[in-house]
Amino acid sequence: MEGDTSSGLGNGTEIDSKISQTFHNSFVQVQNILDQNRVLINEINQNHESKVPDNLSTNVGLIRELNNTIRRVFDLVSVDSLIEEVPIVELLNEYVQSCDIVTFNTIQLIQ
Repeated sequence: MEGDTSSGLGNGTEIDSKISQTFHNSFVQVQNILDQNRVLINEINQNHESKVPDNLSTNVGLIRELNNTIRRVFDLVSVDSLIEEVPIVELLNEYVQSCDIVTFNTIQLIQ
């Protein structure tokens, strides 16, 4: 019975660990993208301030790139993407099953 209890707790810890790891990975990726965006924005600002036609036309591509990176950030922090990365339903099912086993064993001992 004690083995079942610890395995149930282990599954809960496994869920927390996977969710935490997914958030951490997403955070690191988002931070890297935001750092890239800072560089892009600085370059866009410099091109704009220069008023040089070639630099201004370069901004069109830079702004498109900035929009794409912002889209990537939204994708990374969306709930759907986090759910896809962590098979929570499977882990929760395993956890519930282990709790059911512990409960069943406890009832058997009481009877």
